[in-house]
Amino acid sequence: MAPPRSPPFSTTTAIILLLFLTIFPFPTLQQQSDLDSDCTNRWIHIRHLPPRFNLDILTNCSTTHHPFSDDFCPFISNHGLGTKTHNRSHSWFRTDPSLLELFFHRRMLEYPCLTSDPSTADAIYLPYYASLDSLHYLFGPDYNSSSQHGLHLYKFLRYQDSPEIWLNHQGHDHFLVLAGSAWDVSQPLDNDPPLWGTSFLELPEFFNITALTLESRAYPWQEQSIPYLTSFHPPNLALLDSWIKRVRRSRRSTLMLFAGGGGISSTPTVRRSIRLECDNNSKIENTTQKSNRYSRLCEFVDCSSGICEHDPIKFMKPMLHASFCLQPPGDTPTRRSTFDSILAGCIPVFFEELSAKKQYGWHLPEDQYKEFSVLIPKEDVVFKGVSVLEILKGIPRSVTGRMRDKLIEMIPRIMYRKHGSSLGLRTKKDAFDIAIEGTLQRIKARLDDVADQ
Repeated sequence: MAPPRSPPFSTTTAIILLLFLTIFPFPTLQQQSDLDSDCTNRWIHIRHLPPRFNLDILTNCSTTHHPFSDDFCPFISNHGLGTKTHNRSHSWFRTDPSLLELFFHRRMLEYPCLTSDPSTADAIYLPYYASLDSLHYLFGPDYNSSSQHGLHLYKFLRYQDSPEIWLNHQGHDHFLVLAGSAWDVSQPLDNDPPLWGTSFLELPEFFNITALTLESRAYPWQEQSIPYLTSFHPPNLALLDSWIKRVRRSRRSTLMLFAGGGGISSTPTVRRSIRLECDNNSKIENTTQKSNRYSRLCEFVDCSSGICEHDPIKFMKPMLHASFCLQPPGDTPTRRSTFDSILAGCIPVFFEELSAKKQYGWHLPEDQYKEFSVLIPKEDVVFKGVSVLEILKGIPRSVTGRMRDKLIEMIPRIMYRKHGSSLGLRTKKDAFDIAIEGTLQRIKARLDDVADQ
């Protein structure tokens, strides 16, 4: 049985943690230089930002500072990975996806092609915890201050700290990470009255930067979705291989699984349709002959009120025993569960293309989706009575086998390995590596376009 969650950090504890991070920094450039000798077109400069733009934000992690937001203090440890799920765990953590900015910062500090000279860099990373900082504007003492989010950063970059770095390319070479949906930081500046979210990505001052988000909008060129943080962060190749072997040999005794919440109101939604179909088939199972192929047709893991978010055991074990994992949209199209299901070898079933296909092109190429996932339009399920269960039952065993093999092949691409991982594991590109590779290519293309204008 997993130990109880540790109590939230006090502000004092958080400050001590930050002092530790500051006094004992991460691997130096000299320590990392031997990992990759060819840094052509791959040099990155990390802008030095005052702690108020990143580490100081973590001291305001409790609901004392943001009474209407979640308390993320317990998950700051291990540079944003959170505590281990149990004492003997090496790869599984109680990770909160909202701390992607902290974890990405940590991984950037061990990137092998860092340069201290911004003029020679191919890209410039801004270690600004934008999504976490947005809480100050959404729940802070100044009412309707969301339009100010980011202006303090722009003033620092443009006027206070070596302005020539920004002016060299007007920000086209800069990138940052947003641990949330772009919709949460893209409220139009002229909204009156203001709606939910800040206006960070709507500020003209930041139109040129590249923003890596957990969920992007369809139209801005500067936004690109990258995978959610899951709870799996292996430190070496042996532990990754061990997990993949477990996924391969896992017996898939459940046809389809939905881990999530919602769908309990009378309003027609795809989640409601899924829950009704799952409930109905669970009752049929108890009174009729079971399928020759599956001992259970549908399993529902209730993750209402966020009870599964930091306890991967609740959903990973059922996913390991399911053939298909349903990924209906919720408040927004994307779900962390998509990446949990890939880790478990559970074939994701999407109900709209915005849930993944139009989001994660760097990590999950659009032209390969039919090889590892199923798409059932939500309109067909909600308004035409299409049965998800019948569609999935009709997929031949040989096809599901090939899809699972493809899914397992992609596990390294969507996971974030642990910081300080072994050299052997670093030979496999993980979600961070692919995000950096895509960012460098996008910035180069953008700079070339600007030069041609």
